[in-house]
Amino acid sequence: MDSSDYYIPAVAMLIGLAVKLPGLVKDWRDPLVRSVCLVIALGGAGFLFAAPPTITAVNDATGTANFSSLLVYGIISAFSAACLLLIVHWRGGPPEHVRRVSRRWQAGYGLVILLLVVLFALGDAPVDRLTDFDTYYATTPFIREMIVLYLVAHMTAALVTTVLCWRWALQVRGWLRAGLWILVVGWLLNLTFSGLKLAAVAARWAGQDWGTLSTTLAPLLSALSAPCATVGFLLPLVGPWVVWNWRAARTYRRLGPLWRELGCASPRTPLAGPIAWYSSPQVRLTQREAGIQDGLSLVAPWFDTEVRTRAQAEATAVGRTDDEALRIGQAAMVAAAVRAVRRGLPVGARVRPDHAGITAVRTAPVGVSAALRTSPIVAAARAHPTAAPAEDGEKSPT
Repeated sequence: MDSSDYYIPAVAMLIGLAVKLPGLVKDWRDPLVRSVCLVIALGGAGFLFAAPPTITAVNDATGTANFSSLLVYGIISAFSAACLLLIVHWRGGPPEHVRRVSRRWQAGYGLVILLLVVLFALGDAPVDRLTDFDTYYATTPFIREMIVLYLVAHMTAALVTTVLCWRWALQVRGWLRAGLWILVVGWLLNLTFSGLKLAAVAARWAGQDWGTLSTTLAPLLSALSAPCATVGFLLPLVGPWVVWNWRAARTYRRLGPLWRELGCASPRTPLAGPIAWYSSPQVRLTQREAGIQDGLSLVAPWFDTEVRTRAQAEATAVGRTDDEALRIGQAAMVAAAVRAVRRGLPVGARVRPDHAGITAVRTAPVGVSAALRTSPIVAAARAHPTAAPAEDGEKSPT
């Protein structure tokens, strides 16, 4: 692997951290939010400090040969602990149980990191190794034990997390289940990463050279696991938000014809006040819905039941379903009322729809908006607000 194979996953996880950073600032007391951010940050840091150029820079800066290896081992061990803590907080349960299990994992991996430091201090690793530290020092006293401890701790976290996510995924649905299955794939890759490195170390003990497993294949699997971990943890949190805003944006767009139609009734007075350009789709939708209700209130005195009835009958005659015909009739009534307001026509003796008829327009604005955009019957009512719709079937008026 070259340097980009380390830095690209690091950048990907940094982007994931940026996505969650606003949530951390807002809910920093929430252990689940803190755990997600910690997992992503430590995962990115692991790739950043495992890159050969970074290893060289850290070793030169500290003046200690292979100090970067100890740093990477400590970061990955902390990452393993953070993943276990995240699963514990994510799944939840009795608060006392969650706290007790969390303390145990924290204490266990805290001890692992302390032992890594002690073993590195007791050992002797004078030659800097950028990519094959594990196999090069596999037989060196104390360094050997440090390497095995790190790999076993990582394998333990990978195995436990895989089992927990697998069992949980069988019990849930939706975005959470999808995220958990992605995490299962990611942690199986991590488990294979540790297994390959441990196999290469054991081969060195037996006098064999399986260094390719440790220096080429294992890092590749680790790089593949990084996006799985990021997506798996973020998907259940970000997925519903994305769908919610996508639906809001789609509804906002579908309400456009009705919004513009009602805006024509009073062009000098906007239906709603301005909002910031960076407003979310949900805020934009709320503004548009409120403006439409105000616009309907403005033109409601000009609503004419006869216009609606004629348009509905016209739509039924050309084969529209009852629901489509109803929406076309309501849209024609709105379009005729808007044009009557624009032309300054008096309310006069129009046959006003009852309260239920007006409410039907207010509660189904999307259907009315679609009819305003597509129906030639509505176009006829818009062109001749005081006359019956032209009997032109479904052909657009010329």
